[in-house]
Amino acid sequence: MKENNFVPIDVYKYAQMSNGNIYKALVIMGKRSNQLTVELKEELSRRLSEFAPSYDNLEEVGENKEQEDISKLYERKPKTTQVSLEEFGAGKVYWREP
Repeated sequence: MKENNFVPIDVYKYAQMSNGNIYKALVIMGKRSNQLTVELKEELSRRLSEFAPSYDNLEEVGENKEQEDISKLYERKPKTTQVSLEEFGAGKVYWREP
């Protein structure tokens, strides 16, 4: 059985970091999470492109141990939402208003 590891967060702490606006803090963290997701997908695509076959025959496609290891490595990485929350809380996220 999988255990739920939910940790409550103090949203008011994050709101104070964005001039008292909780919505603004959530939008900033969401946008940072999207940036991290794009970076992660590009990195994974680059690493997996090394294993791309030069043929298009689906019958000959087999399992590749190295591909599986790379995929499992990326599955174990922390979620981008958690990383963006930690970065924002540590003051590592820069944003500006137009």
